[in-house]
Amino acid sequence: MSPALLASPEGIVHQRYEPSIYTRDGTGRQRAAPLTGSHRTRCGMAVIGRWTPLALIPALLVPMSAAHAAGDAGFSGVGLSPLWGVPFAGMLLSIALFPLLASHFWHHHYGKVALFWGLAFVVPFTLVYGPNVTTHEVVHAALLEYIPFIVLLAALFTVSGGILVAGRIKGGPVTNTAILALGTVLASLIGTTGASMVLIRPLLRANEGRKHNVHTVVFFIFLVSNIGGSLTPLGDPPLFLGFLKGVSFFWTTTHLFHDTAVVAGILLVVYFIMESLLHAREDKTAAPVEEGGGRIELRGLQNVPLLIAIIGAILLSALWKPGIVFDVYGTRVELQWIVRDVLLVLVALVSLGITPKLVRERNGFDWEPILEVGKLFAAIFLTIIPVIAILKAGTNGAFAPLVDLVTTPDGKPVNVAYFWLTGILSSFLDNAPTYLVFFNLAGGDAHQLMGPMAVTLEAISAGAVFMGAMTYIGNAPNFMVLSIARHRGVKMPSFFGYMAWSIIFLLPCFALLTWLYFI
Repeated sequence: MSPALLASPEGIVHQRYEPSIYTRDGTGRQRAAPLTGSHRTRCGMAVIGRWTPLALIPALLVPMSAAHAAGDAGFSGVGLSPLWGVPFAGMLLSIALFPLLASHFWHHHYGKVALFWGLAFVVPFTLVYGPNVTTHEVVHAALLEYIPFIVLLAALFTVSGGILVAGRIKGGPVTNTAILALGTVLASLIGTTGASMVLIRPLLRANEGRKHNVHTVVFFIFLVSNIGGSLTPLGDPPLFLGFLKGVSFFWTTTHLFHDTAVVAGILLVVYFIMESLLHAREDKTAAPVEEGGGRIELRGLQNVPLLIAIIGAILLSALWKPGIVFDVYGTRVELQWIVRDVLLVLVALVSLGITPKLVRERNGFDWEPILEVGKLFAAIFLTIIPVIAILKAGTNGAFAPLVDLVTTPDGKPVNVAYFWLTGILSSFLDNAPTYLVFFNLAGGDAHQLMGPMAVTLEAISAGAVFMGAMTYIGNAPNFMVLSIARHRGVKMPSFFGYMAWSIIFLLPCFALLTWLYFI
């Protein structure tokens, strides 16, 4: 839909949207130029509705000069108060603290908490900027970021949940290390969520009855649920967001391979040594519970081609450029993106149809994890809108001190700061939105970041993916693995107890990466 501008008698700009479709001619030019609109609250046409008495309170969030500037030049982060970031901070702190301090309340009401923070942004924003701008920004966030993100995650979750590794596996130094190494590789192919859900249960069964098994689950979270997902956009949500922003599919494969090899190699060696020492102290008469007979069996193999189909759908959206663009309320949506998401939904439905129910039941499959992620991330992608707008304002925005911290006086990026700031925030908030914030702080131009600023993008990507392993809340699979392990009787460490593990084993690896690649 293309906008038509109307001027009211008061001189306030309004917008009207009319449906249109855009195609490219033989020269690659668009026959009808799409809306020169904002890209997720960053550079677009603002629409200021009529001021009402109710708007006076939220108007305090924007300096009067900034409000008038918005009316003249469009919605911008310049002069925008950092108070607009309160809903975003509140949402992320809720994710971090409620499961620890009020787990029963959170389990039953996390959706309501997410809705509260979403409305805490939408209502004041609508009163200040009007319903047209609000609708445009929400539609943009939904169509270009949230929907593709959650569709991919749901497809991987559904398909991987139909693959069951059954049979008798005897845990030990070689077997456990091999499973961790396999999961590290699989994480970039079927996602950290997919690899974690496929392998955590057989790994726990293999080590059932052992006195020392906590270290195995902790290193599983380190490697399979986080670090292994660094080589493709399928691996970890932050990298898929980068892919949606224009980062090529195999960019992370070539630029993060050495980072991943260093960290994963060190952790696998350390784990093997630790496991060998602890395994020698085990009661050798304890035997793993036998399930599915005396041999290892992989069930639900019909889902393996579906995992390949997911990869194919992602590659299709990256390589196929038909040049057909739809404009939906000021948001440009390309045809290949629509085809990709439709294919992913179809793959998930096919998996549900062809996988025996018994396989999913034996896998402990249910929808609650993906429903929780879907509700929480809906609020995250919504409330992050003004935060990104302020970051895009750079030195003219309220987050100028942060910009100064990652930028030298002559405007060059400080890659060490990008790596550690992205990582630290990914540890305590969530690595996907954190990646998005720093991606935009570095300019948000994928071609620039893949080219002359490649080390900066490497630092952001490595920080978001690797340091998501620092806490239980750094990445979605971490909590899933924690829950499954506790249900299986593993006495997992507390939130801060787990952090002690990550500080001891992960921080030295990250310090080495800093010295090798980012200084």
